[in-house]
Amino acid sequence: MIHPTVFLKLLLTLTVLLTSFSTAAHHSFAAQYDINKPIILVGKVTKVEWTNPHARIYIDVLDEAGNTLNWNIELGSPNFLKRAGWSRNDLKIADEVTINGSM
Repeated sequence: MIHPTVFLKLLLTLTVLLTSFSTAAHHSFAAQYDINKPIILVGKVTKVEWTNPHARIYIDVLDEAGNTLNWNIELGSPNFLKRAGWSRNDLKIADEVTINGSM
């Protein structure tokens, strides 16, 4: 028979492990995007959100019929972007950008 203290420690350890696996799955690229469906978008920035857990930019893109579509582009976390040399002021409204991404 397992001592109650040992059982509680084991239960806590399993809970932490299972929680960490689900957290890692939340950030899995393959779970949210299809690398086999690349897309290139060219448009003007309409909004920048420098918020956790992921920064976002919104861009207006013209489709084949000439209609304007507003795309929501998910970036990395603000902390990751800062480490990569970005700042919240690098993109301004009306800047033209080209996005190479995955659907």
